[in-house]
Amino acid sequence: MNLKRWLIRIGAVLGALIALLTVTVAALWIYFHPSIERRERLVYGKRLGHDLTLDVVRPYHPNGLGVALMVSGGWKSGTNAFHPWMVAPLLRRGYTVFAVCHVSQPEATVMESFADVSRGVRFIRANAKEFGIDPKRLGVTGGSAGGHLSLMLATRGGPGPVDALDPVERESSAVQTVAIFYPVTDLLNLGPSTENLHDGGPPKSFVSAFGMNRTNHAPWVEVGHEMSPLFYVSSNLPPTLIYHGDADTLVPLEQSQRYQAKARELGDTVELVVHHGGKHGWLSMLWDLLAFADWFDRYLPTAGR
Repeated sequence: MNLKRWLIRIGAVLGALIALLTVTVAALWIYFHPSIERRERLVYGKRLGHDLTLDVVRPYHPNGLGVALMVSGGWKSGTNAFHPWMVAPLLRRGYTVFAVCHVSQPEATVMESFADVSRGVRFIRANAKEFGIDPKRLGVTGGSAGGHLSLMLATRGGPGPVDALDPVERESSAVQTVAIFYPVTDLLNLGPSTENLHDGGPPKSFVSAFGMNRTNHAPWVEVGHEMSPLFYVSSNLPPTLIYHGDADTLVPLEQSQRYQAKARELGDTVELVVHHGGKHGWLSMLWDLLAFADWFDRYLPTAGR
């Protein structure tokens, strides 16, 4: 009899655990699959015979604000690399997300990719009324190369030429709030990165991505400077949140630390959250997007006021 009761109790506990697991999985699935309207592969420009495209993901209850997601890892991009569940915390807060893609390196250089995502931001602004967002308040997010491109927009984005024939090019490529993961900020000083050959040249795996060759690094100083957000930090930097792992050997933590230090010298708001033990990515990054949503909630509605 005691054995029978023990088996019944074990069965009840197991049943409860299974039910709890089922409910948890269902709740997570529902959370990461909010009701949305999605427009895929809108063409915002051309590069090397390729269409430059972005996806517009609009929640059913939009808050009138947009966030541009730089779809880029190792400065490679593609529409298949983005899925709306990746930005569910932002969609749940009402943000319309624009997943901006560019032509991947080495077919296109990193400099061309920056020019392309800059046009992507201008395209979003030019069509802000259609997308239902405020063109004066646009956030940006991304990780790794996407974080780098985000900071390039934050530091070097600005008004387009007023006499441009293309009305899209007259729009601004500036962003008003930033929340990103582990960006490279200083290409001329990669520090202890595994990409640093300490030969004065570009990152070892990305030589051709910057239009360089392995035998002639002479142009690199100019190119590396041009593509390093650290050198363009100014006193009007948009509020910036950076998450970076202290075990990242590809893009060492010091890249974000030096960026934050320079920005704070100028009175800018740059918050750095160190993920202890985090390498170049970690499993809980999706939950960190909740903090990104908080950051956008805090700064984006009042940007420019």
